Amino acid sequence: MVKNINDLNSIHIDVLKEIGNIGAGNAATALAKLLNRKVDMDVPRVKIMGFREVSETLGNPELPVVGIMLKVTGDLTGNILFVLKQQAAVLLVNMLMGKPTDEEGDDEGHVFDELEISALKEIGNILAGSYLSSLSALTNLNIAPSVPGLAIDMAGAILSVPAIEFGKVGDSVLYIETEFTEGDKRVVGDFFLIPDVDTYSVLMKALGVSF
Repeated sequence: MVKNINDLNSIHIDVLKEIGNIGAGNAATALAKLLNRKVDMDVPRVKIMGFREVSETLGNPELPVVGIMLKVTGDLTGNILFVLKQQAAVLLVNMLMGKPTDEEGDDEGHVFDELEISALKEIGNILAGSYLSSLSALTNLNIAPSVPGLAIDMAGAILSVPAIEFGKVGDSVLYIETEFTEGDKRVVGDFFLIPDVDTYSVLMKALGVSF
């Protein structure tokens, strides 16, 4: 029996990667409808990692990042954290809002206005909703995300708050690297699903995967 995320084997990871790909496709469709233009999304990497590795994935703890956090409720429970380096968040917002990207795309000191923050929250909402909808459709489980919360701070500070909460439910996460592309513009974000202890047993059983 899968007692925690570390018990998953390569077959389980393949199943989760496929869900990630389907979710990315759904998210790209939703974003394209929202923007009325084509946005592609890919899932280059899916990995199981310890929560301590999350900070290593993000790099320098003093790196400015945008963190979008949602709770997962229903038959599967846990937390979702979507992190963009601030430079990537500026580029993504500009991409989505049709602004020029060559002036502000590398500006770590950029101050997001209310409209841009709303856009980032909506991106997190669409991304999380698309992944969870894919899970729900394949499993017939009832899964829903909460309203997203957003923080702009150094990576270390962003992680310090969820670390306390995540410590209650386990120390491993599902990492999905997510790429947004529009034409020759490319943005990479880090998507983390932090499940409650028995979430993966419920998920794999619903998918009919032996474990």
